[in-house]
Amino acid sequence: MQTDGKFYLGRIYDADKHEITDQTFFYDPDDLTTHAVAVGMTGSGKTGLCIGLLEEAALNNVPALMIDPKGDITNTLLHFPDLLPADFQPWVNPDEARREGKPIEQAAADEAAKWSKGLEGWEIGKERMQALKNAAHFTVYTPGSTAGIPVSILASLKAPVIPWEENREMLREKLSSTVTAILGLVGMNDIDPVRSREHILLANIFEHAWSQGADLNLSELILQTQNPPFEKLGVFDLNTFFPEKDRFDLAMLLNNILAAPTFQSWIEGQPLDIPTLLYGKDGRPRHSVFYIAHLNDAERMFFVTLLYSAVETWMRSQPGATSVRALVYFDEIFGYLPPIANPPSKQLMLRMLKQARAFGVGQVLVTQNPVDVDYKALSNAGTWFIGKLQTERDKERLLEGLEGASGGSLDRAAYDTLISKLDKRVFLAHNVHEKQPQLFHTRWAINYLAGPLTRNQIPALNELAGAISPAATEQSAATPAAPVTAAAAPAAAAKAPVKAQSAAETPTGSATRPAVPSGIAEYFLPNNLTLMEAVKVSGKSLPENAVSEGLLYKPVLLAQADIRLMQRKYNLDHELKQTALVANPDKRGVVHWEEHLTGGIDPGSLDRQPSPQGRFTTLEAPLSDGKTIRSLESDFVDWAYRTVKVDVMANETLKLYAGPPTTAGQFRKQCSEEARKQRDDEIEKVKATYEKRIDAVRKKLAREKRELTQDESELSQRKMEELGTHAENILGLFTGKTRRVSTSLTKRRMTAQAKSDVEESLDAIGELEADMADLAEEIEAAIDEVEERWGEAAGEIEEIPVAPYKKDILVDLFGVAWMPYHLIDTGGQAIELPGFSAEG
Repeated sequence: MQTDGKFYLGRIYDADKHEITDQTFFYDPDDLTTHAVAVGMTGSGKTGLCIGLLEEAALNNVPALMIDPKGDITNTLLHFPDLLPADFQPWVNPDEARREGKPIEQAAADEAAKWSKGLEGWEIGKERMQALKNAAHFTVYTPGSTAGIPVSILASLKAPVIPWEENREMLREKLSSTVTAILGLVGMNDIDPVRSREHILLANIFEHAWSQGADLNLSELILQTQNPPFEKLGVFDLNTFFPEKDRFDLAMLLNNILAAPTFQSWIEGQPLDIPTLLYGKDGRPRHSVFYIAHLNDAERMFFVTLLYSAVETWMRSQPGATSVRALVYFDEIFGYLPPIANPPSKQLMLRMLKQARAFGVGQVLVTQNPVDVDYKALSNAGTWFIGKLQTERDKERLLEGLEGASGGSLDRAAYDTLISKLDKRVFLAHNVHEKQPQLFHTRWAINYLAGPLTRNQIPALNELAGAISPAATEQSAATPAAPVTAAAAPAAAAKAPVKAQSAAETPTGSATRPAVPSGIAEYFLPNNLTLMEAVKVSGKSLPENAVSEGLLYKPVLLAQADIRLMQRKYNLDHELKQTALVANPDKRGVVHWEEHLTGGIDPGSLDRQPSPQGRFTTLEAPLSDGKTIRSLESDFVDWAYRTVKVDVMANETLKLYAGPPTTAGQFRKQCSEEARKQRDDEIEKVKATYEKRIDAVRKKLAREKRELTQDESELSQRKMEELGTHAENILGLFTGKTRRVSTSLTKRRMTAQAKSDVEESLDAIGELEADMADLAEEIEAAIDEVEERWGEAAGEIEEIPVAPYKKDILVDLFGVAWMPYHLIDTGGQAIELPGFSAEG
């Protein structure tokens, strides 16, 4: 059949005769740029109509994103161009066959015959059936489950590719919807984005990141909830607006989602990357079914909001178009576009209804509940497919909505009559691009309509279609695959090649710094070692393919105290630092400080902020526990009080004392100099004492020597007198003049006396000279004794330990410090080298 680019949806229907005419009903796909709404009760044929429309979209190379809350749209993957009973058999409902009393083989044969006859009656041959199968890549995605291709929501939190400044208003609406959806997951429903401080906080976190082109993920969001990257919200400081304890409670709620094992399937699999979900690498369109029947209401709302948000962001980056570029199909909008409530999805869907036509993105919105939908929003839809309705109330509400949407130009009576005449699979097409409404009967669906499929059947369904994730290596979906029974679904799921976008593939650490406990100091150790210096210090060698991945900050416990030791008795006034860096403190809060000592750290050398490109590891116990850290600070002071001592070198004899920084050699020199000084002083005193004695002896000796001289002179004179007397007496013998004998004897006696005096003086001088010699020996001995004594005193050195008073231990630094590490990729293996050295 030639359709000339039109959608072949059925044939015109004569309501009066209740028969199908020969006139084909074609629909212009470009009319979908103004969107379409399909309304009809269960059993009206609405699913057949919509699947037929989607089949035509695939045949016309129009990609589609399909939201399937019930499981009906999974039927778009059931292509059986050969119409073989064996192809139908795995998908025939065995319970229905049992109720009809048929074996499953017979039921499959009947379904094959039924489909063959139906397609033939609508002039659909094998060529068109095969063309549909080969027209697109058909895939079923299962958000929050690995039954089909899982969907990673991480990409939804990344910074939009479109510029922030030019699209600020739209992006703020996007992030508002995203935040509302996230809060809905933790049970915060019906929140007011203007009044809810939770919404305001998270929205500001998103805006701070996105406005700078920075991505977020759930881990980053949780960390930034605790430690936001800003200090004020409005005019209030952060802690006044949203106290830290309350932020921690919110972070715990969000963390509960991430920590739940079932949530892991939300962060692995195919990213919500719209271009790859719309087209394959071979250029063929994709028809991506998002099966959400297994999710609860909050999870459904969460995913639908993220999907619409991703579509809107992608759409904004596209040039304008007048023809349909892609379809967004929603199989049941009840609850997502209500007339009064304002769920996260509503504003997104409303904006898409208003703005998507300019970009060639059409929406097809379907509901069986025409009462609880927002007709003001749906007034933007140019096409309405109205099927058989269940109640008069449904019809009246629909007519009211249509009348309001048409601005009062709708012929309500005529429409009322037409709608009342609708039969099963008959629809009223209200198209603003056509002059009048038309009734048509839907054609036979090319795909087998097996009814809603369960999650257990999804693996087999994907294998049947040859579906793989676009994130994995693409294979042609046109390659025929052997039928797979629903019972083989678990095995099929195991075979499905899915490239997971898991946390293991994300960069090491987080771009968000974890919040330290309230009241605990936070420090940033400087990156004072270059990469090459760090390699040199580590003693390692790097392979040639090593690539620097930037800085990774790890938390350590930093403790530093200024300790003053003062003892006046010992003339001691010394200050020292005790510094410890504890990289992995025991979770029980036990630290052996002596095992973690390092060089002192100048507080002025600490960085005020970490490197902007740095990433952070998590903050774990005990560093995440403020009470434990405060206890450790007390323990550090106690440890310093118990163990820090300074040895004072003492010489009690010399009354000399010296502590640091005096060395032992310097103190020995001081002792030697002091002993020498005191020795010299004592020697001087000894010499002075002996000098007096020597002087007295010297004076006596001098006196004796003078007396000896006098005595010798007198002796000489007496001898002369005696000799003269003897000579006179002898001469008198000859002359007759002689002296008296007594005179001669007197002279002799006087000579003897003079001689005796001389001898006495000589003896005295000898004694005095002996005394002088003795004194000389004594003074030498005394000096030797003094020198020996002070020489010994110089070596009398002992060490006296001096401990500080507790009041003199002042904590200078204590808290959580972020230590930089150079992160190096060596081709599959990461190496971390410290980028800080206390001696650097």
